Amino acid sequence: MRFIFTVLLTGFCFLVQGQNGGKKITRAEYIETYKGLAMEEMKRTGIPASIKLAQGLLESGNGNSSLATKANNHFGIKCHNWNGPSVNHDDDRKNECFRKYKSAAESYRDHSDFLTTRSRYASLFELRPDDYKAWAKGLKEAGYATSPTYSKALVAIIEDNELYVYDRQVMASAKDIGRTRQKQRARLESDVSLLTGNREVLFNNRVKYIVADSNDTFSKLTEQLHFMSWQLTRYNELPENAPLKKGDFVYLQPKRNRAAAGHKTHIIKEGETLHSVSQLYGVKEQKLRVRNNIPENAEPKPGATILLRGKTNVGAPWVQVKQKPDEKLKEIEKAEGAEFIIEFDLGN
Repeated sequence: MRFIFTVLLTGFCFLVQGQNGGKKITRAEYIETYKGLAMEEMKRTGIPASIKLAQGLLESGNGNSSLATKANNHFGIKCHNWNGPSVNHDDDRKNECFRKYKSAAESYRDHSDFLTTRSRYASLFELRPDDYKAWAKGLKEAGYATSPTYSKALVAIIEDNELYVYDRQVMASAKDIGRTRQKQRARLESDVSLLTGNREVLFNNRVKYIVADSNDTFSKLTEQLHFMSWQLTRYNELPENAPLKKGDFVYLQPKRNRAAAGHKTHIIKEGETLHSVSQLYGVKEQKLRVRNNIPENAEPKPGATILLRGKTNVGAPWVQVKQKPDEKLKEIEKAEGAEFIIEFDLGN
């Protein structure tokens, strides 16, 4: 006998499905299976392993949802601007499009990319990667889920299953790697030409940077300068596969929240973007958007005056930018995000 009905639990709507036979994965089994993936993604992107596991557990019903079993979709992410395989599934509307992955590992990685390439989640990456409570709250505030109890649900799963242990393991490993890299950098700093490839380390807005050469890539610079794989692209607010061209500023530290004294405004020239302005002054792009009331998927018009520091501007003139299907840095609508589907066996 097969039962399908809808229940309300802690503010979430879940699809409950039972079916004769078919052993369901337990929560403990899910954690044991996917903790390695979560920790690897934490090393790659800085997203807490505890948060990723908790979201996976919550949104895939311990890996038992139809999206997880049929499409390897552990985070309920809809298609949106997705060019890959997909499946249709009834959710808020019938036959909605959801992403389909070749493996759970691909789903875990795409979930990381979903968070790291959308500026509405940028503030999360200013948090400590082991502060799971702040991350849970930040995900809710950024619009990842509409339920008022979403952050509490994540925290409860983390604490009930002691998932924070995996954050600590990654942090301990990162400290060891960090100490090793510091020693490497200390040895190299005795010969600046070895550290920077005969290029001068400059300062802009009290932030270290170098000027890119024509053959530079982020992966090459990461290896040469002994950074973690995610650091340089994060500091420069670019995706990990972003190209570099000769003359680009490559920041070696996080940019600041406002421009240096004496740089209060900037008038947009033809061809400039808010990101190019943020690189020019060593200021975070998202802070410029907030300060000038410029929404995502929009760029300031030529001639617009951009406020670089001081009180929030009334709003610079801007124009909507058409989004390309594969343009990973553009914001999706705030209502879009992960859906929560739980399935379990009710027996006969």
